[in-house]
Amino acid sequence: MASNENRSTRQQRDCRVKPGKYGTNLSTSTDGEFIQFDEGWEFLQKGITKLKRILEGLPETQFTSEEYMKLYSTVYKMCTQDPLDDYSQQLYDKYRETFEVYIISTVLPALREKPEESMLQELVKRWKNHKIMVWWLSRFYHFIDCYFIARRSLPTLNEVALKSFRDLVYCEVNANARVALIDLIHKEREGGQIDRELVKNVVELLVEIGNGKMDAYEKDLEAHILENTSDYYSLKASSWIIEYSSPDYMLKVDECLRMERERVAHYLHSSSEQKLVNKVKDELLVVYANNDIK
Repeated sequence: MASNENRSTRQQRDCRVKPGKYGTNLSTSTDGEFIQFDEGWEFLQKGITKLKRILEGLPETQFTSEEYMKLYSTVYKMCTQDPLDDYSQQLYDKYRETFEVYIISTVLPALREKPEESMLQELVKRWKNHKIMVWWLSRFYHFIDCYFIARRSLPTLNEVALKSFRDLVYCEVNANARVALIDLIHKEREGGQIDRELVKNVVELLVEIGNGKMDAYEKDLEAHILENTSDYYSLKASSWIIEYSSPDYMLKVDECLRMERERVAHYLHSSSEQKLVNKVKDELLVVYANNDIK
């Protein structure tokens, strides 16, 4: 009976959040003592909420080294207690759930309310915030990433977070994002000014979300850009072949090839250059070869 009473006493830890003048101050008194799952997770949620507030630009102080160590130590203790009270799996599951809840409640609504180019800007912002969130939570969860996941051969924390963003965000917005990107490229081809840095950032997102593979970029964007390029220069060739002399037509071809190479250098992936150049040549030079112009 005494043993049970001692354990009950150990479990009654003070795990709370104190409001500060500019945000959240994390406070816990679990140092060196047993932590129940609900108690520990409640404390971790306070840290996660603080992180979300920072990402959303709400009034909040940055994490101090002391707060970081308390969050890290809480995870460590919850995973290294008595085997019956090892909460590694539960924390691993909560890590995935944290991203899913945040994406569904905050990220997707912000993206859905934005049209076209504004949606691309929001997507880039949300991807940047996602990576910051991964960076911080992976450090709180460092013990799980290094030991529990390795023993169980589970997906890493980075992989879990990436899958959440890819499945919930990317799969929903990629079609609209592709249309918006191709519209911007078309605008630039027609002489308009576009935000090249924005296009570059979205392209980098597509490459990064492939986690070492180029599938997302090649299938979801590049293939459509190449198809659009063929259509665009096919129409141009049909009018230029009538409008220009042979020397002037070839000057137009050279100019288009130069501009497409420049386009790749500024914001498309380097692997697209030769494919893009070939599409331009196919459309412009085939028409030239099939028409007798002087």
